[in-house]
Amino acid sequence: MWMRSRLSGAVTAVVVVLSAALAMSGCGAVGQNSEAKERTVQSTNPYGGNFAAEGTPKRGGTLLLGEDREIVSFDPTVQNTNMAASAVYDSLMKLGPGGKVEPYLAQSMDSPDGGLTWRLVLRPGVKFSDGTDLDANAVIVNVQRHIDKVSSPAHALAERIKSMRAVDPLTVEFVLVQPTGEFPTGFAQPFFSGTLGMIVSPAALQKYGKDIGSNPVGAGPFQFVSWVRDSKLVLQRNPGYWQAGKPYLDGLEFRPLPDTESRYASIQNGDVDLIFGGYITELSRAAENPNLTVYYGSGNGAEWVYFNFTRAPFNDRRMREAIIRGLDIRALSASQYRNQLEPAASLFGDDSPYHTKAASDAWPTYDPEKAKQLIKDYVATGGDPNFTFKTTNAPNRVAFGEFVQAQMAAIGVKVDLQYYDLAQFSSSVVQSSDFQLTSWVGGPFDSAYPAAQRLFGSRGSGNYGKYSNPKMDDLLNQAISTSDPAQRNQIYQQVELLANQDLALGWYSRGYLSTITKPEVKGIDRYVSRDMFYATTWLDR
Repeated sequence: MWMRSRLSGAVTAVVVVLSAALAMSGCGAVGQNSEAKERTVQSTNPYGGNFAAEGTPKRGGTLLLGEDREIVSFDPTVQNTNMAASAVYDSLMKLGPGGKVEPYLAQSMDSPDGGLTWRLVLRPGVKFSDGTDLDANAVIVNVQRHIDKVSSPAHALAERIKSMRAVDPLTVEFVLVQPTGEFPTGFAQPFFSGTLGMIVSPAALQKYGKDIGSNPVGAGPFQFVSWVRDSKLVLQRNPGYWQAGKPYLDGLEFRPLPDTESRYASIQNGDVDLIFGGYITELSRAAENPNLTVYYGSGNGAEWVYFNFTRAPFNDRRMREAIIRGLDIRALSASQYRNQLEPAASLFGDDSPYHTKAASDAWPTYDPEKAKQLIKDYVATGGDPNFTFKTTNAPNRVAFGEFVQAQMAAIGVKVDLQYYDLAQFSSSVVQSSDFQLTSWVGGPFDSAYPAAQRLFGSRGSGNYGKYSNPKMDDLLNQAISTSDPAQRNQIYQQVELLANQDLALGWYSRGYLSTITKPEVKGIDRYVSRDMFYATTWLDR
C-alpha cells in the first residue's frame, strides 16, 4: 500500500529542521567541521573476520539472521535480493579483495586464447544435496536457462556464449561470440547482480519446474527445509557438503525484517544474531555499540535517485541537472546521516582504479540559483517541472522523501510523495519502471562488472530509468571484452565520465550496505555487497 503526502506546512517544518541542523554543524563540509560528530562510518572488516584470531570454531547451533526484505525466489534467473542463496548453492567462482576472481566450488577457469574460449573445471566428487552429481552437464543446463530467459539478471553475459560442451564429466568448454576477459567474473557474482555460478540440481529443475524458486536444491553448505513467506526460512546443514568438516552450524533461520528501526532493535535486543543493514542509520549506531560487531567496506557503489528517461520531466537533461543542483547534501548529512554521510559524485569511489577527477569535475555542484534558472528555461519551453517521488515506507526513506520535497519547494518545484512497502516498491515501482523519480541503494561492490553494465547498458537489468546512449553501450562492450586489466580500468574511467556527463543517475551518497552481528558470531566470510559464504560461520556460545 502507498500513502500520499502533499506539499504542505510539513515542508516548512522540514526546512526549519534542516536550517537548525546546519546551524549546529556550522555549515561546514561533511567530515571536515571540527564541531561535527567524529566520523564512525568507515571501512571495518570489509571481507569478514580474522579467522586466526577468532580461535577454534565450535560446531552446532542455529544462526538467526534478519533480512531487510523478503526473498522473492531462489531461482537464479529471477531478479531479486536473496541473502540465503549462497548458503544453498555456493558459487563456482569467488571474488577476492579488489574483485580478483578465484576458484571456489569449481577448481579452475582459464582461457587458452585471450578470452574467446574458456574451460571451467569442476572439483571431483561434489554432489547436490539431493545426492546427484554436480557435473559438466549440470553447469550447461543451468547456463542455458540464463541464455533462454531474457529477463535473467545474468542474460547479458550468457548471450555472449556461442556454444558450450562437456569436454569430459568435469570440464565445460565455452566458446564465445567475441573475446570476453570478464567472463569468469560472471561466475562469481552475488545472486542479485546476476550470476552464472550458482548451480541448481538438474534433477530438481525437472521435478519442480517453475516452482524451483520455492524448492531450491544446490551444492552449498546448507539445504532447504521450509519457508513460510513473510515469517521465516529454515535451512539445515548439508551432510554431504564438499568442504570436509563444514559447515560448523547446524542451521540457519532467515527472518524478513523490512522496517529499518525494527531490524536494528532486533539485533540490539538479541532477537537475532545477525542483520543485513541497508542504510547508514543502522551502520552508524552499530559502529558506536560495543556489544555489536560491524562488517562494512566503502568504495564503489552509492545511494542514488533514478531518473525515468522515458517520462517528463526527466527525459530533459535540464531537469535532471536541476534536481542535482537543488539537493543540499550537507543539509542531508546533518539532518538524516548524523553528519556521517560520505558524498558520492560517481558510481566509483575516489580511490577506485575506475575513477578519475574528470568525472568528479563533470558532476554538477549544489547551486540552487542555477537550478532555478534551469527550471525556468524548462518551463519556458512548455515543460511542467512538478513530479512524483516514490520510495519505501521505511522511516529513513520517508524522511528522505520529505527532504527531497522540501528542497524542491525551495527551487519552485512541487513534489508529491508516494510510499510503498519494500517488496511492492522493488517489484511494482522500480523494476517495473513505474516512476518519474525514485530512490535506490546499490553497493558497495568490488568489481565494475556487472554493476556498470547493469546500470548504464541500454539493456542492463538494473537500468530501471531506461537510460540509453550507443556510445555507452560500445564502451561497456569494450570493457567486458578486453583481457588487459589496465585497459579495462581506462575504459571504465570513460564509462564513469560519460555517465556523469549524461546525468544517467543522481548520486548523492556512498552506499552503506553492512553486516552487523552479535560478538559471539564468528567466521564471517563476505563480499562488501553483504553477500556471505556461510560454511565458515560459527557461534561462540
